[in-house]
Amino acid sequence: MESFSLSRKKIVYYTSFDQRKRANAAFLIGAYAVIYLKKTPEETYRILLSGSNPPYLPFRDASFGNCTYNLTILDCLQGIKKALQHGFVDFKTFDADEYEHYERVENGDFNWIVPGKFLAFSGPHPKTKIENGYPLHAPEAYFPYFRKHNITTIIRLNKKIYEAKRFTDGGFEHYDLFFIDGSTPSENILRQFLSICEEAEGAIAVHCKAGLGRTGTLIACYIMKHYRFTHSEAIAWIRMCRPGSIIGPQQHFLEEKQSTLWIQGDIFRAKQKPRGVGEDSVNKVLSGFDDISISGTLNKTENLDRYGENDLDNNAEVETKNGMTQGDKLRALKLRRQPRSATTGALRLEDMKLHTRSISQPFRLNSAAFTEGSISPLKSSRVTVAVSPAAKRISRHSPSSSPNLKRANGTRSSGHIERNNGTLPKITR
Repeated sequence: MESFSLSRKKIVYYTSFDQRKRANAAFLIGAYAVIYLKKTPEETYRILLSGSNPPYLPFRDASFGNCTYNLTILDCLQGIKKALQHGFVDFKTFDADEYEHYERVENGDFNWIVPGKFLAFSGPHPKTKIENGYPLHAPEAYFPYFRKHNITTIIRLNKKIYEAKRFTDGGFEHYDLFFIDGSTPSENILRQFLSICEEAEGAIAVHCKAGLGRTGTLIACYIMKHYRFTHSEAIAWIRMCRPGSIIGPQQHFLEEKQSTLWIQGDIFRAKQKPRGVGEDSVNKVLSGFDDISISGTLNKTENLDRYGENDLDNNAEVETKNGMTQGDKLRALKLRRQPRSATTGALRLEDMKLHTRSISQPFRLNSAAFTEGSISPLKSSRVTVAVSPAAKRISRHSPSSSPNLKRANGTRSSGHIERNNGTLPKITR
């Protein structure tokens, strides 16, 4: 929409009557308004609600049970706005090809959540191989990328599959903070995680089994504490960065922790000296593509986990006995939607272009990222619409006439989008 070739043209923006597609379409046009037209999430959402069309379905988590926590389009727009304010993304330099490359399971299955601070990834295995059609990667496969992008610390949240010594021998700090797949962290785990991340000199790579539920939950806690995201903003942002993150009770856990984390963050910041703008910048991390491959001899050694192994081996055995975990299911789901090599599980640079313009890799705005099914974490819910309190406040004051943006209605609707002096694109039928 911002391309020069379209600057003088009217754009037809339409969708079907399918409620999931309508929600996706509304999010996309709303995100455009927030990012490029500098509209507030609230005024954008108010326009999207105008008219007499059915309400939008909320976006739900990627769990396999009943949905108990819904995100509205407003929550997602507020998450984008907060991320922009803190420099988590810059669309002038964002490289969608790079994002899609590294998100693929055969290329590492990782995403930056906070550029320069947090990278979420799928848990490594003892050997790089393909198992049951799923590419698995050894710790050493990640070393070149981690070193280039100043990742100094690895935090493992799932049971031990590889030896931590392989990371520490490679010059990285490694910590084990295990808790059961699909569950929420204890106070002790949360406290240790926040402490490790606050003391780390470089970026932190966090993983569990799939790098989605447990990983996203703890990173969300840090974002809520240090950037004052609401629970819904944090969940929305992390799912945009890494589809499938934060599931089931983990959503309600973040909601319950919000006020406590905000207070802790206020106290933490009050004790810190003012920092320069350059020190706070977190979006100068990705300078281009790396080949992720098995590295050679490594000789730097660091001390093992300062926090020990947490004496949670028994809990890890319980997780194993439960059979296929939520993480296993999510990984299998993700694999089905990703194209992959049929011959090797190695992380390769083959068949890729070199990209040197990207400095951040949070997410790509794409309507497919929010459809229900295996492709998305922010799935449109089939349950009765549950509107958040913020959304209710907006809808109560929503104008019913003269909107700049009318929503799709009928089996298919279309219209012309006109640019109106920085206002939302106007759709006329």
